[in-house]
Amino acid sequence: MQDINNILYRLSKSKFRSKFYLKEKDKEYINEKSLEVIRAHTYDFINKRLAPEFIPNDGKQTPMRGHPTFIAQHATATCCRSCLAKWHKIEPNKKLNNKEVDYIVEVIMTWIQRQMDDKKDY
Repeated sequence: MQDINNILYRLSKSKFRSKFYLKEKDKEYINEKSLEVIRAHTYDFINKRLAPEFIPNDGKQTPMRGHPTFIAQHATATCCRSCLAKWHKIEPNKKLNNKEVDYIVEVIMTWIQRQMDDKKDY
């Protein structure tokens, strides 16, 4: 697995990935719920949608809106197993282990925190 600062910098140079950002309503939701609650939601989403060995709708399991984590997943290429393989070198077709899940959540939460801080420089 890669250094989070390095991967976020590389992702920020992607034309597609750099289009994603948290809107004001997303930031308000995070402030209302807290980053700890968002982190818990993120663990839940990753464990249910990405961690299983077989994902029947892989590539379509992460909505483009509806929760700050979903937006972050697209921005950080943690939205499906093929993006995880391409960007994060996490092999597909196997159940994710706890270390991999922790890494994915940390990438997402780092991106969210930077968005909350309005930091555009990775």
